[in-house]
This record gives sequence, C-alpha cells and structure tokens, in this order.
Amino acid sequence: MASEGQIAANRRNARKSTGPRSGAGKTRASRNAYRHGLTLSIASTAEYAKQLETLVRKIAGDTKDPVKLERARAIVQADLELTQVRRAKVALIERASAFGELDPPGPTVSQMIRLLNAFQRGRLIDPKPIDASATMPPQEPDRSAEAIRRVLPELCKLERYERRAAGRRNRAVVNFVVAQSEYNL
Repeated sequence: MASEGQIAANRRNARKSTGPRSGAGKTRASRNAYRHGLTLSIASTAEYAKQLETLVRKIAGDTKDPVKLERARAIVQADLELTQVRRAKVALIERASAFGELDPPGPTVSQMIRLLNAFQRGRLIDPKPIDASATMPPQEPDRSAEAIRRVLPELCKLERYERRAAGRRNRAVVNFVVAQSEYNL
C-alpha cells in the first residue's frame, strides 16, 4: 500500500502530466491512432462489409444459427484485418524501393546553417535535395533488401497489429471448430 508521501508525490506528478498544451501539439496527438488506419474496425467500411458477409456465408453455409454466424464473422474479420496489415507492410516496402525512403528528406543542420548564413549576406542558395532513390542499389534482390532495411522500424511497429490479428483469427477458428464438433455430437 502507498504511503501518504507517495500518494502526494503521485498527485503532484499527475498535475504535471497534462498532455500537449500548444495547438499544434494537440492536433498531432489527436491523430496518433490514425497513422496507418489499422486501428479502425474492418466492418466500419462499406467496402469490407459486403466482402465480410459474403465470406461469412461461405464459412457458415446457409445456417440461420446466430451463434454460428457470429463465430464465422469473427474469423472473417480477423482474417481481413490480417490481410490489411500485410498489405500495409508490402506497400511500405514497395514505396521505399521506388522512392528510396518513406518521407522526403529534410535539410540537415549544416545545410540549414549554410542557408541562414547565405540569407544574412543577402544571397539565396537553391538547396539541392538529396535523391534517396539514387542511393538505392539498382539490381534486385539488393534493392528489396535495402528497402526493407530502411523501413524496418515501421515494419516492427506493424508486427504488433499482425500478431494481434493472427491470434484473433486462430482463436476464432478454434472456437468455430469446437462449436461445430459440439453440434455434431
């Protein structure tokens, strides 16, 4: 159990943790969950809703049993989420392979200093952007390997979503099969 001193310290620390205060910080924080769209429900989009019901009917057949339909729906939703995560991973790799990186490079600190110094002297320098695709190997499979290396941190972040969807799909399949065997007994 926490002492009175610890409780008071926790309350003081909690007052400091108020989140972003600037408008830009609040806007950025409000979009944290929408970086890749994988946190949205599959059934919430009309495109997937029709596909979902078609696949549910393929798994469950012509049954009217709501429990069987719901278990089939759980399988299909998890499988569609898994497919969506895998497509996002492939898209990341393809983008890095085509363009050399995910985001356009910003100026380095030394480039910014040079630009500011030139501006103060009244001269304008046209900064030359670094072409990230020029640093990519020209031949496959080296190009794909380099693209994967460059997007590896993002791929690791997507791995959590993939594991979660695969686990949900596997549990849904087991629940469906167990329910089917109980109905057949």
